[in-house]
Amino acid sequence: MHAQTSIEPSTKTLLNVLKGEHQPRPPMWLMRQAGRYLPEYRALRAEKGGFLALATDPESAAEVTLQPIRRFGFDGAILFSDILMVPWALGQDLSFGVGEGPRLEPPLVDHPLASLVAVPERLDPVYETVRLVAGALPAETTFLGFAGSPWTVATYMVAGAGSKDQAATRSLAYRDPAAFGSIIDAITEMTIEYLARQIEAGIEAVQLFDSWAGSLSPAQFERWVIAPNAAIVAGLKARHPDAPIIGFPKGAGAKLAAYARETGVDAVGLDETVDPVWADKELPTGMPVQGNLDPLALIAGGTALDEAVDRILAAFAERPHVFNLGHGIDQHTPIAHVERVISRVRG
Repeated sequence: MHAQTSIEPSTKTLLNVLKGEHQPRPPMWLMRQAGRYLPEYRALRAEKGGFLALATDPESAAEVTLQPIRRFGFDGAILFSDILMVPWALGQDLSFGVGEGPRLEPPLVDHPLASLVAVPERLDPVYETVRLVAGALPAETTFLGFAGSPWTVATYMVAGAGSKDQAATRSLAYRDPAAFGSIIDAITEMTIEYLARQIEAGIEAVQLFDSWAGSLSPAQFERWVIAPNAAIVAGLKARHPDAPIIGFPKGAGAKLAAYARETGVDAVGLDETVDPVWADKELPTGMPVQGNLDPLALIAGGTALDEAVDRILAAFAERPHVFNLGHGIDQHTPIAHVERVISRVRG
């Protein structure tokens, strides 16, 4: 049992909004809020010698998760980890080279899924991190877990690395949908278990990151984004019906409304390209939304930042709203600009 179970939900504004309650001033957190823009994070990462070493050391990962809560008092803490923990647990080797993106070996573009041997115990440090953070968070702070959505995770598993257009994965999905479907199914099954275990360790709400959802045609989006996310939501709700699920299909554009209706998620995250006025009009009435400040506006600061914040607040004034960025915070973001946004949102 984790430390926050005795706290009345009414003290957790973020959790309440994700469950459909409207707040006059939205709660807030920022994607990638525990990261390289913070000097305390850079110091700890240098000490640990790399990302994976940091993410798999529960005490260090817990410390990173807590750093932005101590500094800024955000309404939500997001677990410090990575979406590629699931492919690592499915049996691919994961590495983060200096100055490079992540690498997964062997890439499934030319190796069968059956060649992998799952190692689910690789996820055990994550659950321990959750337990440590849950025991240390302020009573009013909502604890958010996450996983990558199957399509986005599959793009890394197939190509072995990130790519600009996800061509290798999109081609495989067209060429051999049965083989690609087995990869999606394996990710889906592991993700349900992974998120359920996070919740059992102390997580209160989860987010599904689909960073590359925008690269798919409408029919492929239905098959490889909406359907597997709906399966995850159904599987997770069967085990933990009270834990809200935020879906974040970056780049979905006009397909966002279908995603919101068909996946069963409790809330939808909006990237910075989505017009908040359009979203308020097109998304299901009363559905909580999260977003969607441009991370570059946060870097720019000044009047441009103030106006961007005000536009978002005005658009969602009558809807349950979690203020956030439209994607992860950039490592070059001035801390003073983060403080300015917090002040403006909270009035």
